[in-house]
Amino acid sequence: MYVPAHFVPDADAVRDLLADPGAADLVTVTPAGLLATFLPFVYDPDGGPHGALLGHLARNNEQWRQPVEGEALVIVRGPDAYVTPSWYASKAEHGRVVPTWNYVTAHVYGRLVVHDDPAWTEMVVRRLTELHEAGNDPAWSVDDAPAKFVAGQLRAIVGVEVVISRVEAKFKLSQNRPGPDIDGVIAGLEERGDTASAEAVRAARPR
Repeated sequence: MYVPAHFVPDADAVRDLLADPGAADLVTVTPAGLLATFLPFVYDPDGGPHGALLGHLARNNEQWRQPVEGEALVIVRGPDAYVTPSWYASKAEHGRVVPTWNYVTAHVYGRLVVHDDPAWTEMVVRRLTELHEAGNDPAWSVDDAPAKFVAGQLRAIVGVEVVISRVEAKFKLSQNRPGPDIDGVIAGLEERGDTASAEAVRAARPR
């Protein structure tokens, strides 16, 4: 990944992104060619020297059956947004401005491990559920569903784990703009209703 110095995040910011990754793209190179699946992951910081991402695939998904050539890649995304030059104070000063796109992303590389084990996949399903139900009241639990039904659902999925070897992250959040331009981007994003992107720009602002 091309990452100019302005857009290199610190380790804490990367850990925060991985701790709440939402869904991401799992990409593997296989004898059948490139395969990719969009799926939710949960981050396990103790899953190896650099942690691991845990998830599951449908049993009918061919990706887990194909041997992986080299490392697997998981593309994790945070907030992203179009940035209009109209938000920049410098537009009125000299007009030498162009549109851009702000975004947060991490390319997570590692060894793909398949867990064809209902106990392991149940653990992942429970962790994913607890992570994403945390803000709900009442929060749904796996135990709310009939045990026989849950067992059937678990037989239809296969667990996957990406044991992380390295992470390349880029937080492109207007850090290369003058302070008044950054103010304009934050205000513009908030007016648009994109509070997540506005907060990301605010958090990444050079100090």
